[in-house]
Amino acid sequence: MTEIFPFSTTGAPLKSAKVAVIFVHGRGAAAESMFGLADIFEQPDIAYCAPQAPDGSWYPASFLAPLDRNDPYLSNSLATIGNVVTNLGGLGFSPERIGLLGFSQGGCLALEFAARNARRYGAVIGLSAGLMGPEGISRKYSGSLANTPVFLGCSDNDFHIPVERVRESSRVLSALGGDVVEKIYPHMGHEINDDEVGQVRALLSNLVAASPSRGSLRATCT
Repeated sequence: MTEIFPFSTTGAPLKSAKVAVIFVHGRGAAAESMFGLADIFEQPDIAYCAPQAPDGSWYPASFLAPLDRNDPYLSNSLATIGNVVTNLGGLGFSPERIGLLGFSQGGCLALEFAARNARRYGAVIGLSAGLMGPEGISRKYSGSLANTPVFLGCSDNDFHIPVERVRESSRVLSALGGDVVEKIYPHMGHEINDDEVGQVRALLSNLVAASPSRGSLRATCT
């Protein structure tokens, strides 16, 4: 039986991969735009899955805007990530074997999903990203990330992501039980640098090493 899932894939086949990583693209981009990272990370046992935002945008306003200004788009986008997690679960990937990785707008969405759906994940990675909402994250998140490895990397002068929001996000995710590593890079701008690639590569390598091989699954993906 062949099942078709609402995301693009690259890397290891879903039926044999040890780990799945959900790539969440930035504003105005395509899902496949993230796939170049798969080659850079050099992890042959990882299946990379990338959902597509409608018209290339997960939500219309700034990630710092009041949450209701981004709804219903934000709620729908969070549900999209949840559906990918659910589909991967049906293929035998427990949350501990699923990584969430997003850049820019996609990174903000990935972090917000992890905070609202706190549990032990394989990894949570926000590149040039922060938790969503107005200045001062006053709302309460529930649950526990249970020592999920979390990496946040951003420039100190990113014109989209205020550095204090990155630091505040680190504190919130730490309070939720995340094992957070935060790296702030001087004068980098809005991009991904080699050190971030190295940090993520090491994190994913550790995740693969900790994940036993999986047997054949009945479902396959095209």
